[in-house]
Amino acid sequence: GRRVQSSKSSKLTPTPPRLLTEEEYRLQGEVETRRALAELRSFCQSPEFSAWSTVSRIQSPKRFADFVGGASHVTPNEVSVHEREFGLESLFIDEQLFEEDDDDDDDDEDSVTDSFAG
Repeated sequence: GRRVQSSKSSKLTPTPPRLLTEEEYRLQGEVETRRALAELRSFCQSPEFSAWSTVSRIQSPKRFADFVGGASHVTPNEVSVHEREFGLESLFIDEQLFEEDDDDDDDDEDSVTDSFAG
């Protein structure tokens, strides 16, 4: 009877899910974003959607109307800002900043240690 129980308990233990690679994560994000934006556009064009109520509450009605008509949900300027903040260039800059900070921290620790020694 024990063998059956032990094999049952091992089957009850969930196996951890496989983690996505960076490329799979990026691709899944793009696919899901496109799908969700298409779904949003479709809903905004449906009779159930209260266009006047929505347009009266948003900052840029023309931009919203353009989006519903098929235009991009982001402007070229927003893409540029995002690339500067989160793109490969920002990663390189962050690495340089952290490397410099690490060097500075070592100097600070030495001066603190010296001040306590005296």
